[in-house]
Amino acid sequence: MFPIGPPAVAVKSFALVIIPFCTHPHPSLSPSVVPKRSNTIRSHYPFPVQPIAHIENCYASKFGVPRQSGIVEVESRIVFEPEYRVAEAVRGLEEFDYVWLVWLFSEAQREGWSPTVRPPRLGGNRRMGVFATRSPFRPNAIGLSSVRLVSVKVEPLLGPVLTVSGADLMDGTPLLDIKPYLPYTDSHPQARSGFAPEPATHLLEVHCEEARLSLVEASQRQALIEVLAHDPRPQYHHDPQRRYGMTFGSHEIHFVVDGDQLIVTAIDGV
Repeated sequence: MFPIGPPAVAVKSFALVIIPFCTHPHPSLSPSVVPKRSNTIRSHYPFPVQPIAHIENCYASKFGVPRQSGIVEVESRIVFEPEYRVAEAVRGLEEFDYVWLVWLFSEAQREGWSPTVRPPRLGGNRRMGVFATRSPFRPNAIGLSSVRLVSVKVEPLLGPVLTVSGADLMDGTPLLDIKPYLPYTDSHPQARSGFAPEPATHLLEVHCEEARLSLVEASQRQALIEVLAHDPRPQYHHDPQRRYGMTFGSHEIHFVVDGDQLIVTAIDGV
């Protein structure tokens, strides 16, 4: 198991207050097109939201986190906040193979919002509507990921702990909800996918001296190779002279990329 932070990481500072309609609409909207709140919505406003859990894994920084869930099969633990450490709350969850994680982009907070963003998939040069992308910079910085459920266990101090595989979340990310994945309604393999019709299948060939790789815990080595093979660089970076570094577990990984070759130049402790 990879190193993780303290088991009772506090994430209360990420509590949300969901506002049904934008109090301060984007300047491009004229008053005539700003929707009015209905009496029903107003009577229930605001909606408080609290994190129910946080995730623990080897993605210590944003650089290196997979761009989508399910791309790299790195295992993560989901630890519930103290008031939700109730075994009955996950009763029956072990009967599902996949779950949805609803979470907060806690490291991508910005003041205000923009109606368009530059998706990395398009090279960072073309703007698309924010709601046509999975950009973290949204009016409400909420993420959604489908992950494979590996196990559901009850630990003496932490209560129910979930192990999942394929998450695209940083270590410590607060979770707002967990829901079971239902293939008959959640899977639409024939659906159109806009500007991202196919996954990025091109993988880099990773070169790392055995002596360097042995510095990484044995349980993390294959996961590290997979993360590097999927090219953690911004998709518009192609400079073979540029040196990169990313934190993976308790190590700082340094590398360069030349064409299809990724060469690990150093692995240091952090």
